[in-house]
Amino acid sequence: MHPSIEDYALIGDHQTAALVGRDGSIDWLCLPRFDSAACFAKLLGDDDNGHWRMAPKGSDTCTRRAYRPDTLVLDTEWDTEEGSVRVTDLMPQRDRAPDVVRIVEGLRGRVTVRSTLRLRFDYGSVVPWVRRSDGHRVAVAGPDSVWLRSEPEVHTWGEDFGTHAEFTVAEGEQVAFVLTWHPSHEPRPALVDPHEALAHSVADWQAWAARCRYDGPHRDAVVRSLITLKALTYAPSGGIVAAPTTSLPEEIGGVRNWDYRYCWLRDSTLTLGALLACGYQEEAEAWRNWLLRAVAGDPADLQIMYGLAGERRITEYELAWLPGFRGSAPVRIGNDAVRQLQLDVYGEVIDSLTLAQHAGLPVEPDMWRLHQALMDFLHSAWRKPDEGLWEVRGPRRHFVHSKVMAWVAADRTVRTLEENPGLDGDVDKWRAMRDEVHREVCERGYDPERNTFTQSYGSRELDAALLLIPRLGFLPPDDPRVVGTVDAVRAELARDGFVHRYDAEPPRSDQQAAKPHGSGRYGAKPHGSDVGGSGLKDVDGLPGGEGSFLVCSFWLADALHLTGRTKEALDLFERLIALRNDVGLLAEEYDPVAGHQLGNFPQAFSHIGLVGTALALFGDEGKAGVPDPDEAGDEAG
Repeated sequence: MHPSIEDYALIGDHQTAALVGRDGSIDWLCLPRFDSAACFAKLLGDDDNGHWRMAPKGSDTCTRRAYRPDTLVLDTEWDTEEGSVRVTDLMPQRDRAPDVVRIVEGLRGRVTVRSTLRLRFDYGSVVPWVRRSDGHRVAVAGPDSVWLRSEPEVHTWGEDFGTHAEFTVAEGEQVAFVLTWHPSHEPRPALVDPHEALAHSVADWQAWAARCRYDGPHRDAVVRSLITLKALTYAPSGGIVAAPTTSLPEEIGGVRNWDYRYCWLRDSTLTLGALLACGYQEEAEAWRNWLLRAVAGDPADLQIMYGLAGERRITEYELAWLPGFRGSAPVRIGNDAVRQLQLDVYGEVIDSLTLAQHAGLPVEPDMWRLHQALMDFLHSAWRKPDEGLWEVRGPRRHFVHSKVMAWVAADRTVRTLEENPGLDGDVDKWRAMRDEVHREVCERGYDPERNTFTQSYGSRELDAALLLIPRLGFLPPDDPRVVGTVDAVRAELARDGFVHRYDAEPPRSDQQAAKPHGSGRYGAKPHGSDVGGSGLKDVDGLPGGEGSFLVCSFWLADALHLTGRTKEALDLFERLIALRNDVGLLAEEYDPVAGHQLGNFPQAFSHIGLVGTALALFGDEGKAGVPDPDEAGDEAG
């Protein structure tokens, strides 16, 4: 039976990551980077698309598994009739080449262990040529070369286009395997001592986790989320990928399958806030510097996302040979959402720069010039309709969240100039823009009959992003319009207590169906599909449904807390952290009916939401660098 998304655990080396199943099989690994082609793609296909299973012969699911405390080192254990055995999986921080280390240790009795390695380069489509060399098995195909060795050496053989090994371990005995990738035209890199790599990895991760300043309730969940964010960081540049996977579905058997192995600007403010509030200034500075490099250039050319090092071209295409997770096709590589206009990202970038300044990060010489250039563009562009936060299909609209983020950009600019009178800038100009945006949103984006802000001007639909209004400081939490919006979102968008991003109702008002276009992170239109039918297809141009967005439920908990309903916020937070899998990881979405996680995994935004809500509920650190909402909302409206 195909594993569920939550059956996987993550290991990584700060440049790429692998998913390890409960059965001891590594089913997903891209080498050498997060966005490289996978050499193990069973996650989106079957055994023949590449995997590496290490488990007792004849055994299936493990008996138990866990990360070593405050690390990304995974221990998986099986109890069998013959005895017990542990497999320890890790990817040590690389010197030059990426390594996967798997150490098998006998715990009790004598257990026969079977290793099955099927390397399939280029997302499961290329079978390599395998040979022996100096005690290694060497697999080569085109630009890729992988070396496999064991210590002590065990007998391996080739069968069914795979490399197999079978050996017995007694109590206290260990057999270590190391798989190393390098470009096929280069010589083999230096060998890694697997036991030294394990000791160093444990020590490095635990030292990093010890820097966490958060000491409130559920510290283990917060630290696990921070470790996950660190694992999703591409160390050479500081960029943080949304997830290490592509095309894990938002609905089993559906077409809402996207490539998340890139860096979204939208995540920047919350990422910076979580890292800084928990004491990780070095990582926050690296992320801020990545952001500055990525967005450099003409502000009109700002993209919503970039590659790991700030690459701008992320062409989307489909892999016809992969059937998808549990038959959820197509499998997509790349992401065409780079072509969309989403004005909210300007506000998020400027909010990030302001947050970094308030937190005391070193000021880059060109940071204020970039800030001014972004604002000059936004001054004329904020009135335009756009695709919005969720990349909804159909005509561009005046999304309320996009306008609120334009207000955030103007507000943070005004505050920066007021706090730093020596800076060059027309504070009256930005103050006037702030007041105008605020007034327009309150007039055109608010439904007085229902006492709620709406998804877009003139519509009756709601949007989970409206829950951010009090946290962003657009209006104070006790404003009746804020309370009404929180109540309306919870009443109309919550299913079994968890929040959907928007409702699956037919389009109305300014949502009348038009030709969907583009594709993206949250919802996209596959080439050749039609508008029509019922449910979400009417809203975003796609057939089928989706689960509740976990970050939206964390936003609800934040909003409940801000509006004085802390007990309800605490109850929701407890329910949300209970959705984590057995090793503390969250995907993008959750299906409360089936009880399974959905979407790419693990999802940075979900873990950022967990950290942010914990900080908001249990400490003041989460408010660092964010204006006091009680000081906002004095403008017209």
